[in-house]
Amino acid sequence: MEKKFVKKILQSGHRLKSFILFSVLFFTAFFVFDSVHDNAYGHGVGSEIFPPVELNGKQVALEVSSSQNDPETSDDQQISISLIDFDSKITLRDVTFLITSHRGDTFLFEKEFKADNGFVVFNFISKDTDSVIIEEQNDSNLFGSLLGLDSRLVNVSGPKLSEGGLYKLDISIITAEGYSKKFDDPLIFNAGISIAQTTRHNIVDPNFGEQYIDVVTFYDEISDFQYDSSTKETSFFMPFEWTQTNIDQTSVVHEELIIPESFGDMLVSGFTIYVNDLQLSDDIVTIDDFFSEQRTVHFIIYQKELQRIFDTNSNQNGMNFVITPDRDYTHLSSVTENGQFRILVSWDPENLKSNDKAKIIFDVTDIFLKNRPIATPYEFSITQNEQVIFEQNGISSDSKENPNVAEFFVPKDISGVINLNFNNLDNNNLAKTAIPIVIDRVVPQNDISIPSWIKNNAGWWSSDDIDDETFVRGIEYLVKNQIISTSSTAQGSGSGSDEIPAWIKNNAGWWADGSIDDETFVNGIEYLVEYGIIRIN
Repeated sequence: MEKKFVKKILQSGHRLKSFILFSVLFFTAFFVFDSVHDNAYGHGVGSEIFPPVELNGKQVALEVSSSQNDPETSDDQQISISLIDFDSKITLRDVTFLITSHRGDTFLFEKEFKADNGFVVFNFISKDTDSVIIEEQNDSNLFGSLLGLDSRLVNVSGPKLSEGGLYKLDISIITAEGYSKKFDDPLIFNAGISIAQTTRHNIVDPNFGEQYIDVVTFYDEISDFQYDSSTKETSFFMPFEWTQTNIDQTSVVHEELIIPESFGDMLVSGFTIYVNDLQLSDDIVTIDDFFSEQRTVHFIIYQKELQRIFDTNSNQNGMNFVITPDRDYTHLSSVTENGQFRILVSWDPENLKSNDKAKIIFDVTDIFLKNRPIATPYEFSITQNEQVIFEQNGISSDSKENPNVAEFFVPKDISGVINLNFNNLDNNNLAKTAIPIVIDRVVPQNDISIPSWIKNNAGWWSSDDIDDETFVRGIEYLVKNQIISTSSTAQGSGSGSDEIPAWIKNNAGWWADGSIDDETFVNGIEYLVEYGIIRIN
């Protein structure tokens, strides 16, 4: 698949953009290869090699990796397991594996497998069956041919098995270098291998119409996806075992949002991510705008950040993701088709109106110069349904203090989505992009929409599973995102969050189990904040 993709982009004529994409692919492949061969745990990623252990005077290691069986013909996923001599990198012979397998929380099988060459491959196949079916066969395949041997192929068939997700494998080595003698103390390994899984979530936005957000998870299956058009907030839940052992084995949790370029509200130039009410570091977010029809937002949560979440509150249930536009970045951004320029756009007034004056403010930056504004020829136009509303050509400013400005009058018959078009930058017809924005924005009704993780927190707090400080951080989130309407100057001088009355916990518990509605809960919290019973930052 990767070879065909690289070939396709190299033939597209977009040489500069192709170079960038090829460089990213090369770097990613190098990083994964280097990590796997650096004795690093890979729990929850596509490959894992365990630290070597002693066996009959040798240092041996277990390797587990995943790939697609044949991307050209099916979506079947493969996971390979091998026991190797760590020094020579040669697989051991006559190995008996006792393997217990789960996909997420679903039990798949528990079975012994004999591998003459110390190598076994599981082919996970989606079939509409009532139970998981195991079929063993010897086969020469990609893994076997690479090693110059016949490996044992095991077909595992069952519902949704080729859709990806987290496959957990508890592996016991019972024999090695001879089937006749079983070890008194088997070698035991607990592996977790992730296969990318994509779910599409269709959205009807009041301003941009029918849109979608794809979530690509490289760890485990997500659920409870929500998008709030009023706050532009995306949230979802993913299972995660919050134990020190699991964190020590998890090198990274990688999630992606894929957003169409027509979804203007989601073309913001920065995102903030919360997991279980804790704001994560800015450097885990990377925005990839190098595809002309969609953008990919990567969230790569490394082990250090997982540890910080765990240390903040070890009593947690999975991962509640909340992703919001970064309020420090008020502009939209897009990359030109040739991958050379990034356009940053804002406007004044904030809500553009028909039959009124408008000002578009933009910077043309060079990606290879760390997004520094540059002076270059540009052609700018504003269109709606191929109707040209405004045009302006010129040389862009290379000063952050003096951005480019286009002032125009919005005709009274123009409403809805318009496109800001940037063409022929630096006299290159491939240096072009369009950014959709809205005239006469539809403001969603002020219905109270509280993220599910806050309700979970309220339930845990009412039963003393989390402390007061963690609960108050959730309230701070509601205030910051204007779900709760209260002025910081109106806060009383009450006792503060270290003396929250017990009856408030009762209210939180009733709200969590649905005995009182969101509005009643919010009204109560607003009262408590304003009178200083709960104090927030």
